[in-house]
Amino acid sequence: MSDKDGFRADWAQKDFYQVLGVKKDAPADEVKKAYRKLARANHPDSHPGDEKKHEKFKAVAEAYDVVGDTEKRKKYDEMRELYGSGGGFRGGGGGGGGFNMDDLLRDRAGGGGGFGDMFGDLFGGGAGRRTQQVRRPSKGADVETTATISFTDAIDGVTISLRLTSDAPCPDCSGTGGKAGTRPRVCPECEGAGYVTVSTGGGFSMNESCPNCGGRQLVYDEKCPTCHGNGRGLSARSIQARIPAGVKDGQRIRVRGKGAAGENGGPAGDLFVVVKVSPHRLFGRKGDNLTLTVPVSFDEAALGAEIKVPTLSGAPVTLKIPAGTPNGRTFRVRGKGASKADGTTGDLLATVEVQVPAVLDDAARQAVEAYREATAGKPLRAGLFEAGA
Repeated sequence: MSDKDGFRADWAQKDFYQVLGVKKDAPADEVKKAYRKLARANHPDSHPGDEKKHEKFKAVAEAYDVVGDTEKRKKYDEMRELYGSGGGFRGGGGGGGGFNMDDLLRDRAGGGGGFGDMFGDLFGGGAGRRTQQVRRPSKGADVETTATISFTDAIDGVTISLRLTSDAPCPDCSGTGGKAGTRPRVCPECEGAGYVTVSTGGGFSMNESCPNCGGRQLVYDEKCPTCHGNGRGLSARSIQARIPAGVKDGQRIRVRGKGAAGENGGPAGDLFVVVKVSPHRLFGRKGDNLTLTVPVSFDEAALGAEIKVPTLSGAPVTLKIPAGTPNGRTFRVRGKGASKADGTTGDLLATVEVQVPAVLDDAARQAVEAYREATAGKPLRAGLFEAGA
């Protein structure tokens, strides 16, 4: 029997419990646990190009779509019991043992109900309609948010709390779009396919999500009053996210499985945190190195000195300034920078800035004037006026 008859006969011969690896009387939570385990182990995103895994994933999704639903599972069990006791199904008009498929699938109005109604509910429509396609589990949407952290937290790493609001299945209708207590029917626009074919001109056409059912394949005569039939809502939640040590300003951190919820049992999307780092009063950053401007006096630069400079960790280090150090010279203090991806640490780059006093007392002025007299025979700007300069 083909799909257009509203029922895939091969489904009646499949043991969905065996596919999921559970017993027929397994409780719902055990069925759900088995499905999630198998779905994770065989998900196409984790095994690109592995057709065997892909087929297994589709089989698991198909099985859970039936036995993961209380009403569908009940009807499936009844169907399996009837199938097992009757020796199989046969097509209409034939002789021999078993059940006549035309009799089983007759419409309620024409044949007084029976298994036509059951199969219609279970597989998406009565005989004569195009069978709705099995909606595969789909991964939820990725979510992006921004978090501002301190300079020190960016260097050391920190765990932050985030309050997220994201798209999710409507809590009142569980994403069906129908009012509680109402029963769905196959979408008359797409006949349960979930899509319609639209002409684009020039002899070309393309498939688009059905505008009537939104691709859900089913419609309800009474829409959910909360989501107005679209099956979507907003979910507010708080999560903890670990920001690794050494993160840079503007960097995106991926937190797997913390995005929007998946559909039809699919995995959740990912959360991307865009990190904004507040500036520090003293320190800057250049790649994996920290930078620091260190003021030194004229005599320290001219005569040399040993000075203390701070580090971000708080423990100061001694910096040796050689005699004759020019303004703007940079010294490297190894291992006092930011953490790198390979586990090593960058350096601290300390740049000296020679300070010129704005006010001199008498003793200092006399000392500077004495220095001027001592160096008067060595003009600094003589080279500016040399020929060809």
